[in-house]
Amino acid sequence: MRERLIRRLQPLRRRLDPLLQRLDPLRRRLEPLLRWLEPLRLPALSVLTAMILGGVLIALAGGNPLDAYAGMAEGAFGSPRAVSETLVWATPYILAGLSVSLAFRGGLFNIGAEGQLALGALSAAWAGHSLPRLLGADLPAALHLPATLLLGALAGALWGAAPGWIKARAGGHEVISTIMLNYVALNAVSFLLNGPMKDPAPGNVLSRSPLIDESARLPALVDGFRLHWGFPLALLAAALVGWGLRRTAFGFEIRTAGQNPDAARYAGVRVSRTVIVTMALSGALAGLAGALEVSALHHRHELGFSQGYGFDAIAIALLGKAHPGGTVLAALLFSAMRSGATRMQFLTQIPIDVISVIQALILLFVAADTLVRRIYRIRGERERLVLTRGWGG
Repeated sequence: MRERLIRRLQPLRRRLDPLLQRLDPLRRRLEPLLRWLEPLRLPALSVLTAMILGGVLIALAGGNPLDAYAGMAEGAFGSPRAVSETLVWATPYILAGLSVSLAFRGGLFNIGAEGQLALGALSAAWAGHSLPRLLGADLPAALHLPATLLLGALAGALWGAAPGWIKARAGGHEVISTIMLNYVALNAVSFLLNGPMKDPAPGNVLSRSPLIDESARLPALVDGFRLHWGFPLALLAAALVGWGLRRTAFGFEIRTAGQNPDAARYAGVRVSRTVIVTMALSGALAGLAGALEVSALHHRHELGFSQGYGFDAIAIALLGKAHPGGTVLAALLFSAMRSGATRMQFLTQIPIDVISVIQALILLFVAADTLVRRIYRIRGERERLVLTRGWGG
């Protein structure tokens, strides 16, 4: 039976052979692109699976999933202003996601990005308002704006270096220390915004700092829109992180210490120093995200402004496989969902909370990629990403 079927198919095969030979050069040209896209397959399928389950939840709530997702897309990309708002959301997501991704590449789990971002914003708010008064002279924008952003990044770096030092010197797990330092940072910010740094304007009852000076404000990228120069700065940061990890000696030390600390020590890498500096750089990226929010958008530190950027950054880094390019794409996806959520709710009456559910499902399927492989019957060894090395590792 089998031989008879093969004989019948022989004429068809002979006819197709010339066509396949003509397509062979195209196949060879596409092979590098397909290899480059291969790492995106599992994250893309994770997002697809989460969207399907999200659609089921929307249907159970009495809504139309297609209408809901169409409304979300319209709210995120349906007009120049919608695109602008999506990229505004993407700016802190990219930087906070890079913060967590960089720590991942070093074998560290930085859950403290939210606290580092908050302290970066607070330091930028202080520098934007109080630095000229402390110096007793007005500062030109060429000095005041960079100083504001640098102080924000420095605050995040110091708060990130603390758990790095605890891990390197005392063996404390960075997951525990970053969680605890989040509480310290967020409560310290609340205390300062309700006390010494509260806006003294008459009648103000809100927990917020005074407005920063004009010289400390980052200008808009396009007139009439909220999109600001922080977005290209975030893309530049992603490019620098990718270049640094791949092209510099210290980037090699970060990757080696993250993959195999014992081998790194044998190769002469000072692992303890690498851990501290990696966490400091991770915190600096999160602090810069907070500083940009103050300098470009709010022009002051308002309690609760973050929208959970630092916590969403964990999902973004996981979805992006801790790769700078993947992190940017994941940040754009999350920002599109957040930006389009309001329009979706307006058009379909579906609560915005469904977006958080979908994002949680994305995180679930990214973390449990073996489940995604089984659903779609994908063969191959599971890609492993080192997140942490345990107590004192």
